[in-house]
Amino acid sequence: MADSCCSGESSDAAAGDTPRAWFARMIPNCLAYATAAKAEGRPIVGILCEYTPRELIMAAGAVPVCLCGGSADMIPAAEKHLPANLCPLIKSTFGYHVERANPFLEMADLVVGETTCDGKKKMYELLAETRPVYVLELPQKVDDADARAHWVAELRKFRAFLAERFSVTIPDEKIREAAGAMNRERALRRRLADAMAADRPGLTGRRLLNFKSSISGIEADFTQYEKALALLAEPKTCRGNGQPVRVLMTGVPMAHGAERVLEIIEGHGGLVVATESCTGVKPIVDDVDVAAADPIEALAEKYFHLPCSVMTRNDRRLDLLRLLAARFRPECVVELIWQACLTYDVETSRVRRLAEDELGIPYLRIETDYSPSDSARIAVRVEALFETVRAA
Repeated sequence: MADSCCSGESSDAAAGDTPRAWFARMIPNCLAYATAAKAEGRPIVGILCEYTPRELIMAAGAVPVCLCGGSADMIPAAEKHLPANLCPLIKSTFGYHVERANPFLEMADLVVGETTCDGKKKMYELLAETRPVYVLELPQKVDDADARAHWVAELRKFRAFLAERFSVTIPDEKIREAAGAMNRERALRRRLADAMAADRPGLTGRRLLNFKSSISGIEADFTQYEKALALLAEPKTCRGNGQPVRVLMTGVPMAHGAERVLEIIEGHGGLVVATESCTGVKPIVDDVDVAAADPIEALAEKYFHLPCSVMTRNDRRLDLLRLLAARFRPECVVELIWQACLTYDVETSRVRRLAEDELGIPYLRIETDYSPSDSARIAVRVEALFETVRAA
């Protein structure tokens, strides 16, 4: 896969039957898959957060598709209806709705949201004026037994809703089967992420970020994950000129099309060896217990403990950062905050203390939106961070 270590560049380029080429065509691949599924009578269900259990949707015979927007071009249309000082991910997602520019949303038989941030909740109300929307009520006291019980009840209600909506039965075995497929996907992605622990990894953080799909459970994706792992296991002759700075990235998710800050980091001497966010390892750390007597309880256990900043108290996020730091040996932490993402922004003080006082490595907070207007300023700050690391 990579004959120039830490660059991710190789002779496979982006053409041909290679993992890199396959995932470079991720959107067309997913669109073809969804179109074929729709033609077969399978419902398309749009999801907007990692808290929504894909397993229940898959067990209902439907196709879960991530709808999170990553395009700056969609934001002006959204700002005709939403505040300008709102998270760009919310605005971009809604902009696709306004412009009818997301083919997955246009073919969706249902959109599932969840009560995470207030901006999303209110956006769902506008979305529901013209589209079928179901909202999961996510309790946010992660260590509270009553909160967990409420989440179990929410998933049972969601199961019943899907069964009625799509006129199907959803037996326990179907849920376990879907959980097995998702566990396989998570395991393959974890193994790919683990490749970044090497002193000179055979791919970059940007390349790793590409190795995912908007639709889960596609067998062809599994084949490409396995190919990528086989290529990474091959002996390599490294030709890199010096070691890049190893970076642990945390904070908000980077939806497809919104990878600019990661690209700046790796374009100015860094290597993102681990990404803690929802587009990184956060959703793939834990599996679902397929042997559990009650699969709904097993789903609730897995999903309720996602360490998102909406949870209180969110100590598990710091625990995950500690694990990633021990495994991937970063030399600094970069935290990405989308403008107006208040929950993640409030947590920056705890993450900074963890990085500087406990891990003993420099920390950089980057607040931005989807516009490239501040790219040069961000690059200067990143370069200054790397100079600090190298001078230590």
